[in-house]
Amino acid sequence: MEELTLKKRQNFILSIMGFIVPSLVIIFIIVIFYIGVSQISRSTEKKQEESLYTAVERDIVQCYSIEGIYPPSLEYLEEHYGLVYDKSIFFIDYRPVASNIYPDVTILRVKGAGLRS
Repeated sequence: MEELTLKKRQNFILSIMGFIVPSLVIIFIIVIFYIGVSQISRSTEKKQEESLYTAVERDIVQCYSIEGIYPPSLEYLEEHYGLVYDKSIFFIDYRPVASNIYPDVTILRVKGAGLRS
């Protein structure tokens, strides 16, 4: 009789282990995948920010070399020099000083939720 309950107990433990171990492996894989996607997202957003800063600088210098003045506003760069960026992700603080002094440009990330941090 004791042998029968011992076998039942062993079978019960094995069936629980057969469920728990694969579940833990799946959870581990999901966590690793999520961390990888988050890292890629942060890296991509950083590269977008660098590209945007380079594009703004290029357009400012191009405007000055063609027109002899620095752009009066960010909208001027968008209209006349084709500056395009995702306004839901980035905010550009553009402050012109004078027509012959390089403007103060700051690029900030707007989003901080979700995968972006």
